Amino acid sequence: MDPMIAVVNRQPGRLWAVLQFPLLRLVAAFAVIFLLILCEQFGTRSIGISPESPLGALLAVLLAVVVLVIYTCMVRFIERRPMAELAPKGAQRFTARGILMGAALFCVTMLLMKLDGAWTYLGMAPLSYLAYPCVAAFSAAIVEEIVVRGVLFRIMEESLGSWIALAISAAIFGLLHALNTGASVVSTTAIALEAGVLLAAAYMYTRSLWFVMGLHFAWNFTEGGVFSTPVSGGPTEGVIRVGFVAGKDWLTGGRFGPEASSPAVLVCTAAGIAFIILSVRVGRIVPPFWKRK
Repeated sequence: MDPMIAVVNRQPGRLWAVLQFPLLRLVAAFAVIFLLILCEQFGTRSIGISPESPLGALLAVLLAVVVLVIYTCMVRFIERRPMAELAPKGAQRFTARGILMGAALFCVTMLLMKLDGAWTYLGMAPLSYLAYPCVAAFSAAIVEEIVVRGVLFRIMEESLGSWIALAISAAIFGLLHALNTGASVVSTTAIALEAGVLLAAAYMYTRSLWFVMGLHFAWNFTEGGVFSTPVSGGPTEGVIRVGFVAGKDWLTGGRFGPEASSPAVLVCTAAGIAFIILSVRVGRIVPPFWKRK
């Protein structure tokens, strides 16, 4: 197996067999992290803290840091292995590449929309408008990538193999956005294809959470902070103001935003397929346990 693929360091004894059992690790990590997220979400809402306030931004960053600490503890103390997917060596390089790719993918998406007359330029806002979208994109990238790619995809891949893990994690990622403002069957399917497949495939090839965090961050930040378009249904205020043409929801994504648009599905799914092909070529596909020697 490729040395870049994370492998649990199996320990002797029944207790370790239970603690390191894939389903238990997956359920336990999900339970702890989602409980933490729910406490943060309901807590801020109940006492009226706006996400676009200094305290709301601080809490979002703290949430991301705590989730990262929880994941680190699981890897080091339960899986008993080096955390190769978040190794300090190469972190800046992988993150920078992910950021460049995420920003490029969204810019290409907006260019395709513009070529079809789907939006018009409305003006500029002060650069200070970048601050809160940047924090929101930062927190979402860390939390969602740890949960969906670091925990769900990686642990499922360990037992069921890359293909099943990719399909299930992509579907779940789409469903996690199904209750957002403006969500529909179209937007849920779009998120599963363009983001779920792309991010899982990108992790499958690079084996770096730094890369997928950078990609995820840059897409959301460029979408909301730069172009002021809705991010997964959430309203944003960025520096470049654009107005979408009414009656072209299939092209613009409607209330949900560009992530539910046909150009986004086309561009990001194509990138995801490219990562899958690269993963196959370099031998980073994990077979299911019943096909291993």
